Amino acid sequence: METRKIEIPLMADLFAKGEKPEYLFWVGCAGAFDDRYKKVVRAFAKILTHLKISFAVLGKEEICNGDPARRAGNEMLYQMQALQVIEIFKMYEIKKILTICPHCFNIFKNEYPDLGGNYVVVNYLQFLNSHIEDGSLKIDSASLDNISVTYHDPCYLGRANDIYDEPRNILRKITGNLVEMNRNKSYSLCCGAGGAQMFKEAEKGEKEVYMERTEDALKTGAKIIATACPFCMTMLTDGLKYKNKELEIRNLDIAELIAQSIDL
Repeated sequence: METRKIEIPLMADLFAKGEKPEYLFWVGCAGAFDDRYKKVVRAFAKILTHLKISFAVLGKEEICNGDPARRAGNEMLYQMQALQVIEIFKMYEIKKILTICPHCFNIFKNEYPDLGGNYVVVNYLQFLNSHIEDGSLKIDSASLDNISVTYHDPCYLGRANDIYDEPRNILRKITGNLVEMNRNKSYSLCCGAGGAQMFKEAEKGEKEVYMERTEDALKTGAKIIATACPFCMTMLTDGLKYKNKELEIRNLDIAELIAQSIDL
C-alpha cells in the first residue's frame, strides 16, 4: 500500500504567522529517536490530520521533559530540564498537551504543577476514545476480522492515572475478540522498563520481568498484543523475539490499529 505523506505543522512556524494551535503534540524521546516508535507517531499524526485537529509539534525545540532523570533519582537534572520545557511552553502560550507516552503524560499532569507548569494534559487514548464515542472518528469494526487481541496495561496509564476503560473501549470497537491476561488492570504486571529501568542493566535474578509479562500475553492465545507505551512496546517485542514468536504474534500500538482500521 502506498504511504500517504502528511505535513506536520511546527509550533514555531505557526506562531510566526500569528496562529496558535489548540494542542501541542508532545512527541517524546522514543517517538523522536526510536525507529519502531516513529511508526506510532506517524499513525497518531495521520489520525489527527484525518480529524482536522488544530495541533503542532515543537520539532527540534522539543527536549526531554526530565522524567527519566527524576525516576533515576537525579532531582537537580529533572528540575533543570522541566524548567527549560516550561519556559518553551510559556513562549508559545501552550495550554493543552497531547501525549502518546504514559511517562510524559504522568509527569506533565501530576508533577509539572509543582514547578508552575499547569496544563490540560490529554493522553492519546483518552483523546481517541472521546472522538470514537462522539462519532467523529469512525472505525471499521471488522478491520481485524475478529482476530484475537490482548492488551497490556502500562503502569503509568493504569495504576498511576486510572486509565483502564478507554483502551478497552477502543479495542472492542476494532475487534470482537478482546482477551484479557490473567493479570490485568490494577493487577497488571510491569513490562520491566519503568522507573528508568529501561536505561540500566538488568539486576541479578531468576527471570527478566519482560519475559514473565510476555508469557502472560502468550497464555491468552492472542495474535496481537496491543500496547500504549514505547517502553512496553520495546520490552514485549524483545520478549516475543526471545520466544521465537515475532513472526506469528504482532505487537502493535493502539494508534496503529486505529490507523489500519480507517485505512490511513
